[in-house]
Amino acid sequence: MTDTIALSIGGMTCASCAEHIKTALETVPGVRRANVSYPEAWADIEVDAGMPGAALARHVEALGYQALAIQAADASNSLRDDGEATLRVAVIGSGGAAMAAALKAVEQGTRVTLIERGTIGGTCVNVGCVPSKIMIRAAHIAHLRRESPFDAGMPPVAPSILREQLLAQQQGRVEELRHAKYESILADNPAITVLRGEARFHDGQHLVVALHDGGERTVAFDRCLIATGASAAAPPIPGLKDTPYWTSTEALASETIPERLAVIGSSVVAVELAQAFARLGSKVTILARSTLFFREDPAIGEALTAAFRAEGIEVLEHTQASQVAHSGGEFVLTTPHGELRADRLLVATGRTPNTGCLNLEAAGVAVNPQGAIVIDTGMRTSVSGIFAAGDCTDQPQFVYVAAAAGTRAAINMTGGDTTLDLTAMPAVVFTDPQVATVGLSEAEAHLRGIETDSRTLTLDNVPRALANFDTRGFIKLVIQEGSRRLIGVQAVAPEAGELIQTAALAIRVGMTAEDLADQLFPYLTMVEGLKLTAQTFTKDVKHLSCCAG
Repeated sequence: MTDTIALSIGGMTCASCAEHIKTALETVPGVRRANVSYPEAWADIEVDAGMPGAALARHVEALGYQALAIQAADASNSLRDDGEATLRVAVIGSGGAAMAAALKAVEQGTRVTLIERGTIGGTCVNVGCVPSKIMIRAAHIAHLRRESPFDAGMPPVAPSILREQLLAQQQGRVEELRHAKYESILADNPAITVLRGEARFHDGQHLVVALHDGGERTVAFDRCLIATGASAAAPPIPGLKDTPYWTSTEALASETIPERLAVIGSSVVAVELAQAFARLGSKVTILARSTLFFREDPAIGEALTAAFRAEGIEVLEHTQASQVAHSGGEFVLTTPHGELRADRLLVATGRTPNTGCLNLEAAGVAVNPQGAIVIDTGMRTSVSGIFAAGDCTDQPQFVYVAAAAGTRAAINMTGGDTTLDLTAMPAVVFTDPQVATVGLSEAEAHLRGIETDSRTLTLDNVPRALANFDTRGFIKLVIQEGSRRLIGVQAVAPEAGELIQTAALAIRVGMTAEDLADQLFPYLTMVEGLKLTAQTFTKDVKHLSCCAG
């Protein structure tokens, strides 16, 4: 049998002091192991059962430091500067969920140990949202220089694409944001200790961290947040794993624009990057197992497919590759339509939770068949004291969802009781036109037994779109029969992402179609399309004057 003794240690001036104390403690008879943290001024010592903590404190004092043994009842706590016990929180990861949780937990008075095995900042800032949106924006500018609705009055001039310079600009902004929003914040917060290494559970109260600079560190915790994110998944296509295919990470970091790009996938990452590469000069072919966005309202996939084909992007619906080979610098995909050849292949068919290396079984944390951690609305796992948030769970994979979940997890870790309500969660796909949704589609509502009514307004009825000479897309409102409350909005429009938050707020406060139709919206904005669509429940907007209320 063993016990764990905790010591609060004063007088350490550097990490070498901690190593000196650790070495000395591990020579004491009865001590199994010792972990000493200079930043936390703390030691966790595994000893033979019954060994008194006071004896170990005296041993540390003999080395020239101050030491205080924490009583058994308080052994899971550290001490604040004022001598009061406080919770120790471990956070695995450093992305959106992890950072939000760490900062909120510190705000609540805890000490946090944050463990990161890779690059600080997680997916979004490093290889996801930020670099992809920069690339998409650059591609949009290239497209407008090459082609726009105003070409007759402003003859276009095709741009030269200097990919290496665009990439340097992109990565420069990534590094700037990573430092400003993650690295510097962690460095400036004395209540957060960052360990660089890979964490795994020893049991329900301890993590073992394989440190990058060698050795292992055991981290005891009262509460733990798992926020390890997800990684690109690859479908089981014969031959694929033996080829140098791209995931989104490699695609975004590519120094060249391939002449021919094949894309396997039909959802957010696949379509965003497919269009970006096409606008930067690639001949792009998309292989969609069903249709684009087949899980959404069918009109979304139809509208985006039409827009893509109009730009020269080939969309092969209901098409799967049965074999992938790579030879002579060329990919060869076997499809029902024959062989498809490309210089590069982007695989974007989903993401897999990063949970396989955590040894979750040791702590008893339950996962679903896909490896995602099962949580409740308060981000609690199946084990008391262990929470999870973000892409490693079964939550929607959006960084703003992860951050909101991390904040709420920290509140619940520290005695609060809050939940994350996703009933009005907006989502945006940054294609052109953009796709934006919030709430329920008609199909989702019917699966829940909700009777609906809906209206769809094409953009040739929206003055802003007419003034832009760009009427691609539509806005659709879904309401509940009887109450007439708005329960869902789907939009495909050049600025759909800028209007969807208004729809989210309308759903959140329980507005009816009539409430929305009666609001004041500024004229010649895309968001005015929400008002116009709401008006179509009771009138024909084609017969209204401009700004008709």
